[in-house]
Amino acid sequence: MTTTQFQVRKNQLDTTRTVQLPEAPLSDGQVRVRIEQFAYTSNNITYAAFGEAMDYWRFFPVVQRADDPASGDAPWGLIPVWGFGVVAQTRCAGVAVGERLYGYWPMASDVVLLPARVSPEGFFDGASHRAALHPVYNHYLRCAADPLHDPANEPLQALLRPLFLTAWLIDDFLADNAFFGTSQQGRRGVMLLSSASSKTAYATAARLAHRPDVEVIGLTSPSNVGFCESLGVYSRVLTYDQLDTLPTDTPCVYVDFAGNGELRKAIHGRFTALAYSCSIGGTHVDQLAGARDLPGPRPVLFFAPAQAKKRHADWGAAGFNDRMARAWHAFIQQVNQPPAPWLVVQHHIGPEAVQAAHALVLGGHGDPRLGHVLSLSGGV
Repeated sequence: MTTTQFQVRKNQLDTTRTVQLPEAPLSDGQVRVRIEQFAYTSNNITYAAFGEAMDYWRFFPVVQRADDPASGDAPWGLIPVWGFGVVAQTRCAGVAVGERLYGYWPMASDVVLLPARVSPEGFFDGASHRAALHPVYNHYLRCAADPLHDPANEPLQALLRPLFLTAWLIDDFLADNAFFGTSQQGRRGVMLLSSASSKTAYATAARLAHRPDVEVIGLTSPSNVGFCESLGVYSRVLTYDQLDTLPTDTPCVYVDFAGNGELRKAIHGRFTALAYSCSIGGTHVDQLAGARDLPGPRPVLFFAPAQAKKRHADWGAAGFNDRMARAWHAFIQQVNQPPAPWLVVQHHIGPEAVQAAHALVLGGHGDPRLGHVLSLSGGV
């Protein structure tokens, strides 16, 4: 038996290869999970773009073989993805063959995990190389006990659940910080969201739309204006070259999903009352740039697990999960609303289809209404 992996160059994301590796025998306590389906979005491109800085490459390390002529000085990596798998083999007494799991996977047909802290709800991967990595990404949920799981909506859950959690935490973080003082004397603060057609951005906008103290302005390319407006979660939608339609003294916060260095420079240079600037992702992967020597506040990288940790301390695990679950179900209802659902699922099965989907998402030119669900095991 073999394992199929879809690997990318860490410093050249459009260079990829599919590798067949022999299945390693399981050690005591380990399980092998067949990865049936996983989502692929701009969020995964962000994982790759920030792979070194944020340790995303460390979750599923690729063994760099000395005899591999393609390795050179640019190592290969496995981009992490969210989705569903089924336990195919087990040497762990607390985890049975056939159990369905939701969690964080490599772009591969299967993976070996070492279940630790096993509970009725799930377990953590106890592999030594993941011990120092954030537990949010190491937790695997048993679908049979997951209150968010709906078998009929698994593709939507794979596509939206991790993005929605980030969006929910961004909204909570901004409100927790009183929108950095932008809402004063009866004037609403302006939240500027770049890459407004991306799923994390519009999920954030859907949350912020319930906040009476702020106006949510989506920034996007001309081709995506109609889509963004159709969602009904943005107060206004502007193209990137329409920033000059906003007064320079607009009290605002910049929530950057694009990572576009020139756009960040333009926003920092124009708005004299920019109160806060946070970077969420890098959908414009070919235009990523640093944040040095900018006027106004220094851009800060938003790390969702930090806000999750704070709210777990504030509300307790049960309070956190209850709030998130209620918000999630309300969001899914919005996404599925007739007559125009926000998201239409497109399946891609096999190495060639996965490669094509990667190129499409990396290029950033796909239909924002399409959600890509992939499989290297033929499990979709």
